[in-house]
Amino acid sequence: MALAAKHKGEDRKAIAIIGDGAMSAGMAFEAMNNAGVVDTDMLVILNDNEMSISPPVGALNNILTRLTSSKTYNAAREAGRHMLGFAPPLLELARRAEEHVKGMIAPGTLFEEFGFHYYGPIDGHDLDALIPTLENLKKLKGPKFLHIITKKGQGYKLAENDPILYHGVGKFAACDGIQSAKGPGKLTYTQVFGDWLCDMAKADSRLVAITPAMREGSGMVRFSAEHADRYFDVGIAEQHAVTFAAGLACEGLKPVVAIYSTFLQRGYDQLVHDVALQNLPVVFAVDRGGLVGADGPTHHGTFDLSFVTCIPNMVVMAPSDEAECRQMLSTAYALDCPSMVRYPRGGGTGKIPQCSLDTLPVGKGEIRRNGKEVALLAFGSLVPAALAAGDELDATVANMRFVKPLDAELIVELAGNHSLLVSIEENAVIGGAGSEIERVLAERGLQVPLLRLGLPDRFIDHGEQGQLLAELGLDKDGIVRAVRTRTNPQ
Repeated sequence: MALAAKHKGEDRKAIAIIGDGAMSAGMAFEAMNNAGVVDTDMLVILNDNEMSISPPVGALNNILTRLTSSKTYNAAREAGRHMLGFAPPLLELARRAEEHVKGMIAPGTLFEEFGFHYYGPIDGHDLDALIPTLENLKKLKGPKFLHIITKKGQGYKLAENDPILYHGVGKFAACDGIQSAKGPGKLTYTQVFGDWLCDMAKADSRLVAITPAMREGSGMVRFSAEHADRYFDVGIAEQHAVTFAAGLACEGLKPVVAIYSTFLQRGYDQLVHDVALQNLPVVFAVDRGGLVGADGPTHHGTFDLSFVTCIPNMVVMAPSDEAECRQMLSTAYALDCPSMVRYPRGGGTGKIPQCSLDTLPVGKGEIRRNGKEVALLAFGSLVPAALAAGDELDATVANMRFVKPLDAELIVELAGNHSLLVSIEENAVIGGAGSEIERVLAERGLQVPLLRLGLPDRFIDHGEQGQLLAELGLDKDGIVRAVRTRTNPQ
């Protein structure tokens, strides 16, 4: 934007605000590398509150911590400029010395070597200091970098004391804060994964687990405590997380990458070239597959079945309940190729998993209900809705389980004794599981009609999961309505 303003001859200010957690992402340094060598009139503000969602990790965090604590350097720098400002030769000598001394006292040269003028760190909550600083920086030209220190949850003691819990909240009482549910809560898919991870780690010392700064959200708190030497938080760096897993797999370890569906998109090139191309046994435990509710369009996991299924060597699974999720994770771990187990946010039908590490036959679905005329081929999270619709329609219902390899034999069987097949998935209808069923039918020359139900070709706004599924016609009533409209168009 700064370069666009310059190109158009407009006198505008471009300001980029980035958190210290996201500062570890490769794109931040790619942008700084670019901006620091072109004549950009822009300001980067680093909001350093020592938190993203999980506590910060990595060398950059250590650098920022040393910068924050280096009051000696900042005080000496300002005093030196004040005293030597009237004598340019001495100022130049001091500037050269500063670069040397700075490296010993505080590594502020990191940002200045990128071509940015570094200022700070300053207290971001002290408006009497912050506002004049911003006003002064507004007058300066060139790339500038302002490092401010803030406290996550500032002004609300409950959030200050537990910034992880209060990172993203629903409705709650301001005085009492977030109230924990009374009694044991409903088992979630995330918890199923966390328990399985610890159990499998006990059974196989080769297992290592990786998260891109989502320990809490991905259910890895217990694992990080019980197996600290096998737990790797690489920070907000999804691309590195995937290639890091590939490197571990090359050396005979068994990596499990816990990642949200929407964040896996960031590591797509690495998934293709570093993992799948080499056919490495990396398990991707993909949480938040499908609609996630209030987090909205940026966090819905609506594309993963489409963009992962097309990659050679990948095995792709979607569980219909919590027990099946555990079985699929064990199945994926036992494979000698890359795999993905994709599960939704929250809980499922409430089916309690067994403590065993049993596996499923690869590429095989199952008939969950026998019916007439219509066969509902459901994937993952929408199997319960399909079963409910099947009862009303007296339709056959298949829990397909595997998106890749697809159970072609089951599809052929259903096509032979039903007048309509219906694919049902909580994924973009374009390029998803329904498209794979259509491919199987076409390759075998089967003419049975196929109705594909899934997410429409648009970005879905935020909203409660059940409400969104109903609006999109993917609940029980929506499925029934779509089938009846197809079979009785008048």
